[in-house]
Amino acid sequence: MNVLFLCTGNACRSIYAEALFNQLTETRHRAWSGGSHPTGEINPLVLIWLEKAGIPTRGLASKSWDDLEVTPDAVITVCDDAAGEACPLFLGKAVRAHWGVPAPSRAKGSEADIEAAFASTFGALRRRIEAMLALPLDRLSDDALRQALEEIHQRASREETPQGDTA
Repeated sequence: MNVLFLCTGNACRSIYAEALFNQLTETRHRAWSGGSHPTGEINPLVLIWLEKAGIPTRGLASKSWDDLEVTPDAVITVCDDAAGEACPLFLGKAVRAHWGVPAPSRAKGSEADIEAAFASTFGALRRRIEAMLALPLDRLSDDALRQALEEIHQRASREETPQGDTA
C-alpha cells in the first residue's frame, strides 16, 4: 500500500507522518508526504525530534504532491481544520481520510512550550499510525479502510482531549 500524508506546507506534520510510517511499517507498505503549497524546507525542529527518536531523516524533503512518483492508495490529510487551516483536496482515486492535528510550528511561548507542541504532534501521529499499521491493510476494502482510518482519528482525538475540555 502506498500512503500519502498531505498538508499545505509539507514542513512539519506530513513529514513526521512519512518518517514515522516508514520507520514502523513492514517493507510492503510505503509512505510519502507532500504539500499543495510546499515551503521547500522542513522545520528544523522536526528533524531534531525525529533524530532524537532514532528515526532516519535522510531523504526527507518538503515537496509538492505533484512530484510523487507513485499513485497513492490512501491519502491522509493532517492539517488542523479546528485552527481554520485550509486543507488541500486530493482529487485522485484513493481512499481519503482526515487526521487533523495542530501545527507545532504555530506554537507560541517558551522553548519548553514549543518543544511540548512538537512532542504532542509527534505522539498524536505515532498513535494513529501504529493503529493503522495494526489493521490488515492488504485485506480491507476501500470503504472499510476509509471507515477504519476515520475511527482511528476519532478514537485518538477523544483520548487526547482532557476530560472536561470541550475545546
